[in-house]
Amino acid sequence: LSPDQEGAEVAEIAEVKDNEPWFYTFCCFNDESQLKVLQSLIDKELSEPYSIYTYRFFVYNWPDLCFFAKDGDRYVGVIVCKVEMSVEMVLEGYIAMLAVDVAYRKRGIGKTLAEKAIEAMSAKGANVIVLETELTNKPALALYESLSFIRERRLLRYYLNGVDAFRLKLILRENQD
Repeated sequence: LSPDQEGAEVAEIAEVKDNEPWFYTFCCFNDESQLKVLQSLIDKELSEPYSIYTYRFFVYNWPDLCFFAKDGDRYVGVIVCKVEMSVEMVLEGYIAMLAVDVAYRKRGIGKTLAEKAIEAMSAKGANVIVLETELTNKPALALYESLSFIRERRLLRYYLNGVDAFRLKLILRENQD
């Protein structure tokens, strides 16, 4: 979605069911009413607890980097991202959270959300995109590796539950000094 389409809903094929295309709609964060939906999806699907302030930090600073997937009127997936200058003075995209309702997994929704986020962060000039995911989260690792992310490093006991994480990195363009 381009900046002039913020909040717009776009129908796309995310899967084929019974040899028929199944359409989901995708939209950016638009208003406060979506905050509870976002929080509900993330809290239900991710192991790490986040406060309402964490969600607000992302969606009010980068609303155009928060995408929802919908099946009709039902929100079934979300990705939350940001773009900032890193300590190394590289414009860095960051995927903070990605969650898809368990009943809607394996339908291409997570991949479509990630692709939309990558495209949007690239359009903002990000040179790299990074994220962390649990070492034990094989579906997430497979998804991101299918999008050309590489395992940059292992982070010991990164999560509150004591599980290690991998920091993954996608190089979009080499930093121009």
